[in-house]
Amino acid sequence: MSASSHNYDYDLLVIGGGSGGIACGKRAAGNYRKKVGVIERDRLGGTCVNVGCVPKKVTFMAAGMADMMKHDASHYGFNGTAAVAKIDYPKLKAKRDALVANLNKIYAKGFESSGVEGLTGDATFIDKNTLEITCQGTKKRVTAERILIATGGRPMTPGGEGVSEHSINSDGFFEMPDLPKVAVVVGAGYIAVELAGVMQALGSEVHLVLRKNQALRTFDPDIANALDKEMVKAGMIIHRDTNGVAKIEIDGNGTSKTVELVNGDTIYGVDTVLMATGRVPSVETLALDKVGVTTTPGHKNYIQVDDYSNTSVKNIHALGDVCGQVELTPMAIAAGRRLADRLYGGDQFATAKVSYENVPTVVFSHPTIGTCGMTEPEALAKYGAEHIKVYKSTFANLYYGVFQDIQPEDKPKTMMKLITAGVEEKVVGIHIMGMGADEMLQGFGVAMKMGATKADLDSCVAIHPTASEELVTMGTWGLSPNASGAKVSPLNGAPFSEPHMARSNM
Repeated sequence: MSASSHNYDYDLLVIGGGSGGIACGKRAAGNYRKKVGVIERDRLGGTCVNVGCVPKKVTFMAAGMADMMKHDASHYGFNGTAAVAKIDYPKLKAKRDALVANLNKIYAKGFESSGVEGLTGDATFIDKNTLEITCQGTKKRVTAERILIATGGRPMTPGGEGVSEHSINSDGFFEMPDLPKVAVVVGAGYIAVELAGVMQALGSEVHLVLRKNQALRTFDPDIANALDKEMVKAGMIIHRDTNGVAKIEIDGNGTSKTVELVNGDTIYGVDTVLMATGRVPSVETLALDKVGVTTTPGHKNYIQVDDYSNTSVKNIHALGDVCGQVELTPMAIAAGRRLADRLYGGDQFATAKVSYENVPTVVFSHPTIGTCGMTEPEALAKYGAEHIKVYKSTFANLYYGVFQDIQPEDKPKTMMKLITAGVEEKVVGIHIMGMGADEMLQGFGVAMKMGATKADLDSCVAIHPTASEELVTMGTWGLSPNASGAKVSPLNGAPFSEPHMARSNM
């Protein structure tokens, strides 16, 4: 094991035992034999493992099963109790908690196998090479040649009378002992629509409170519109243009709540209010100003870094959600590994850095969303309307083909959109909403990273019958984008919709 040349305690100290920090620390220790310590004040694994990706996906899968049993099974000939199946939520929670606890142990064992030392507590900078760790009133100082800040983010709760006292955040969602009968979810981002969607599917009456008119406003407009329609169709009650929550009161019985919105609307008889109104970087205990680490102006205080995860202080680095760049777990892992390689891997890794372009991402909404690259407004702004072509398709998945007592227009929809640029029609954006979007996007993300064109997709023989074949056949069945970008039939100019889809997904 390497020892510091300046008599430091560690070659590298990592603040934050989440995905990015662990990835960097383990690579530095395991691959390059550096002496590494990782400081974590809570459970190992960070947001993703404990109160994010992992427990959320478990709950999402349970919600998907509920949807199938309650709404779909009878169409496939199943009779009996499937249509009235009710979840034992405490049982699900216990199994989900056990999974998370096991992952915490796996991370701890990973430290042992790679030679990383785990340290518990809150870290505060004393100087650029020294941290003070506080744990249950005990303080300890440690030094390192290099320090990595990978503390991630935390939920932000807005102001308002009784809001902080009578609401929970996304962390608190995973502590709920049971499913609420009536839930109010406040927020317009992916966390809000995901958690609102799972509670709706599992049987709660869900009210989604939007400050403006629509959720997922930073996503491609066609995708945001499509999800909005599906949420309404599923029975979710959406409160629009509210400007947020003004007040939350506990009713006289002490159990239910009244939620008063800024626009004057009021929601009565609420069991749970979940605030999903954004996240802020977890930097409150670090004393960054003491060592001169530059952060962004305003209330969010993201740490400013260059392309190589360097902060304004030479030996202090930062990555992941604390920097506010593509706040995704795999992104933080990739950045952590590249940083360890660049710092300790020699000349061959001297310019190692992570790419933040064309990063595929998924929203576990109902139905799911997969997106990679530019939205249509972004492509228009960069290339101009005359230099882009947009291909679209909206259809009902073959899964719904046997739902013969439901009109085609009432079946849940899959929506796909392909944005291309230039004479070569390079694919600059792929957006999918519908069944299986989360699983099918990865391969298309690889294609985009490789610079795929529309002709490349056309040349691929599609797998039939699947939903993903639509992305590689759009435009190859006598169809072309019109001036507005809508996919049309050359026979009558009508939007290309479900009745035409017999060849693939119906």
